Amino acid sequence: MTGTPATHLGMPELPAPDYPAEIRARLEADAKEVIARYPDSRSALLPLLHLVQAEEGHVTRTGIRFCAGQLGLTTAEVTAVSTFYSMYRRRAGGDYQVGVCTNTLCAVMGGDAIFEELKEHLGVGNDETTEDGAITLEHIECNAACDFAPVVMVNWEFFDNQTPESAKRLVDDLRAGRTVAPTRGAPLCTYKETARVLAGFPDQRPGAVEATGSAGAASLAGLRLAKGEALPGRGADHVIAPRTAGPDNPAGPAAKEGE
Repeated sequence: MTGTPATHLGMPELPAPDYPAEIRARLEADAKEVIARYPDSRSALLPLLHLVQAEEGHVTRTGIRFCAGQLGLTTAEVTAVSTFYSMYRRRAGGDYQVGVCTNTLCAVMGGDAIFEELKEHLGVGNDETTEDGAITLEHIECNAACDFAPVVMVNWEFFDNQTPESAKRLVDDLRAGRTVAPTRGAPLCTYKETARVLAGFPDQRPGAVEATGSAGAASLAGLRLAKGEALPGRGADHVIAPRTAGPDNPAGPAAKEGE
């Protein structure tokens, strides 16, 4: 096979093709706005990768070439960054990226079971997309929501305290085009729309910003207890005082409940 042209092997030609003029002009205007936020233009690479991902649903060779040209980088430098972070797709995927946390706590709370049942239910493996182009399934790393385990994320929005049954209903609703509401946070949008928000552009949907919320009291319960505040939903007689250091005990005695 030595000397066979790359095109005969099914490999892409180099260099990567450029965007059509209309799309390139629009992306250049957006890129200029992004780059202006940073004192060093190289710092704009991550949001620019989200910008080109919002255009095609994944980071293409054309997108890599565009980012490199805007920032004065080589395509190798841009490729190295885009392949390091898991939030950048390397190939086309579905409108909804469904990620199941399979780190330790979520796994033992049922995350592994959810992931296995979704693979069978959707007929896909890890990082594969359903035939209708709706769902890309993947197992994901911890998203700092362990107190709501097991957690499923759709386009990076939280769906807490899931079970195999609720997760299957979730993906069925997504494929059917039914409205799906995250447990907390902004209303769900498509992967491309999410990528544009991650690039730093405002979510223009009515009420989207106002709907964004936090994890709520459950995630702050431990902090409140450590500060000696009352237990959530309990009276002042269930206050736990913080540990205090003293001359006889530098580490401080553990205060008893109710003191």
